[in-house]
Amino acid sequence: MNPSQAPTSGRRRLLGGALLGAGLLPWTPARAAEFPSGPIRIIIGFGPGGLADLTARLVGEQLSQRLGQQVVVDNRPGAGGAVAARIGATAEPDGHTLMILSTGNAINKSLFKSLPYDPVADFTAISAMVSFDLLLLTGANSPLRSVQDVLAAGRNGGRLAIATISPGSTQNLAAEWLRVAAGLDATVVPYRTTPEVLTAAQRGDVQIAFESYAAARGALDGGQLRAIASTGERRSQMLPDLPTLREAGLAEYAVTGWNGLFAPARTPQPVIALLNRHLREILAMPAMRTRLLALGVEPAPNTPAEMDSLLKRDIGIWAQVIDRAAIERQ
Repeated sequence: MNPSQAPTSGRRRLLGGALLGAGLLPWTPARAAEFPSGPIRIIIGFGPGGLADLTARLVGEQLSQRLGQQVVVDNRPGAGGAVAARIGATAEPDGHTLMILSTGNAINKSLFKSLPYDPVADFTAISAMVSFDLLLLTGANSPLRSVQDVLAAGRNGGRLAIATISPGSTQNLAAEWLRVAAGLDATVVPYRTTPEVLTAAQRGDVQIAFESYAAARGALDGGQLRAIASTGERRSQMLPDLPTLREAGLAEYAVTGWNGLFAPARTPQPVIALLNRHLREILAMPAMRTRLLALGVEPAPNTPAEMDSLLKRDIGIWAQVIDRAAIERQ
């Protein structure tokens, strides 16, 4: 008997086996219950020791315990995160390869003339992990003690110098946005590393600087730097007495960095939902919250739809900043 004469049930079994081998069977509740069937890899476009890396490792440890599979953090720095994102975008969409995207990926969508990936089309959002504001900093001996002092200095012929890390970074574009939004006579001075930025502010080589609380905490606690304002929509939980730039009158200005967990596009929704639930529960744990706040970041879990909206919103915001500041595409 040839295949065309096989009983219907036999043909269905043959077809099912072929589809299963090709990974094309629909993700029924039964199949979703089998996830994960092996180790999970989280790809990060930054080197070890940074905020994204430390956050992923803390979350990954808890996720491993919950799912019963090893969670491995794979650091792939280079090309502004494009190397890592390309690997994540082309991975098998089965939930076993995940990706950390950040504010930098939203910026890069407009900063670069072309990218080897699309942060919206090539990924499915799972949840934000953490958020963090930037700080407007000055040296401990600086005469600038408030946002109004900074604005006055930048508008009355004083010509401010603002230190940030490398061009195209969130810090760098936050400074460019302030320059344009406040109408300052200012020069944004990019440095290679965060320690160089902090040193320049301490010595008075620049009048102000932009950095995260996590990066500047040691210098703030040691009295070498002073925080003038934060960049968020609301005051930071770590520095509740510090006003925001919005409170100082820049109503449209707000910069909040974030790291979020994503999967390759077409990853089944039951897997996305399962990972989202675990991530939200992990980030709500008191011990996890304490550890993240100690790093200078705030837990910020949300729904996949909310994370997708946040990514798209930030892409639009940074595209406008890049245009208004006349920053050349790379």
